[in-house]
Amino acid sequence: MAMSLEGEHSVKAFGWAARDSSGHLSPFKFSRRATGEKDVTFTVLYCGICHSDLHNVKNEWGITSYPVVPGHEIVGVVTEVGTKVTKFKVGDKVGVGCMVGSCRSCANCKEDVENYCPKMIFTYGVKYYDGTTTYGGYSDIMVSDEHFVIKIPDNLPLDGGAPLLCAGITVYSPLKYYGLDKAGMHLGVVGLGGLGHMAVKFAKAMGLKVTVISTSPNKKKEAMDHLGADAFLISRNTEEMELAMGTMDGIIDTVSAVHALLPLIGLLKTNGKLVMVGAPEKPLELAVFPLLLGRKMVGGSGFGGMKETQEMIDFAAKHNIVADIEVIPMDYVNTAMERLLKADVKYRFVIDIANSLKPF
Repeated sequence: MAMSLEGEHSVKAFGWAARDSSGHLSPFKFSRRATGEKDVTFTVLYCGICHSDLHNVKNEWGITSYPVVPGHEIVGVVTEVGTKVTKFKVGDKVGVGCMVGSCRSCANCKEDVENYCPKMIFTYGVKYYDGTTTYGGYSDIMVSDEHFVIKIPDNLPLDGGAPLLCAGITVYSPLKYYGLDKAGMHLGVVGLGGLGHMAVKFAKAMGLKVTVISTSPNKKKEAMDHLGADAFLISRNTEEMELAMGTMDGIIDTVSAVHALLPLIGLLKTNGKLVMVGAPEKPLELAVFPLLLGRKMVGGSGFGGMKETQEMIDFAAKHNIVADIEVIPMDYVNTAMERLLKADVKYRFVIDIANSLKPF
C-alpha cells in the first residue's frame, strides 16, 4: 500500500497521516504530481490544525478514506510554477485553504463561490480529477492549480496567517454576505474558540460593536481586554440575556456542540440574522414563531470562494489581523489533537512544518 502511494506520482513527498479511526498520526511517505502547466508547487512552512482535521482523522463524519494526511490551512514559499501560470512566481509567499478544485463552469463557480460547487474538491481526503487522493498540509510540499492558491502579502506573518485560510474566511464570508459588515452595527459572537476569536477581530476591524456570548465566565477578560470585544454575555445567565434582548443586528454562531437557539434569536433586533458557522453533529431545535414575530432569519455559511478569500487575506494584512496561535513541532500533533478535543488551546495550533517535519 505504502509503496503504491509513494510511486503514484513522480515527486516524492513526506508527511504525517492517520491510518485508521484511532486518529493517531505518524510519519507517511507518499507522492505529489509533477508541476503541471497551470500548477504552483510550494514548500510548506506552516499548517494550522482545524477542528475538522480532528473529525476527519477519527472518521467522525463517516466519510474518511485512509490513509489521510490532514491540513487545509497551508502556507509556504513557491519553488516552481507551470508554464501557463500568470499570478505567481518562484519565491512568492502563498497559501492553500479548504479546496483545490471545482468544475469552474457551474453558476456557483462563475459567481466566484467555488466553495458551493457540487464538484468542489477538498484539499485532502477526496479524489482529484486524475482519480488519485488529495493530501493536505501536514506535509513537506504542496501542488495546486494556481486558481486555488492565495497570495500572502509580505507584511502578513505566515504562522499567524495560516489559520485565516479556514477560520478567517469562515467568519469573514458571512459578515460580508449577510450585510453584517457596516460600521456601527451590533454583532454577537457565540463561542470564543478558533472561529469566534477571528470573528471578533474581523468585526472590530470593520467598525462593529461586538458582544461575545459564552458559557464560560472566565473568558470575559480575554474577550474584552485582549480581543477588544465591547461586551460579554454569559449565555446561562438569564438576567443578562434578558437585558440584551432585541439589541443585536446579527449573530455569528461558531459553536459545534448542541445548544439552544431560542435565547440567541431573542437577542436579535427586528430583521436580525443568526448565522450558523459551527456544525453540531445532531440537529438543533428551531422555534419558528419568534422568527415570524420579528422577521428574523437563521442562515448558514461555509467557507468562501477564491476571490473572497484573497479579499479577506488582503483585508487582514491591511488591518494587522492574525490568529492567536500556539506553534508546535510536527511530533507534538497527537498531543495537540487531544488538547483540541478539550478546547485547550488559544486559539489555534499551527505546525512548524519547515523546522520540525523530519523524513524517516
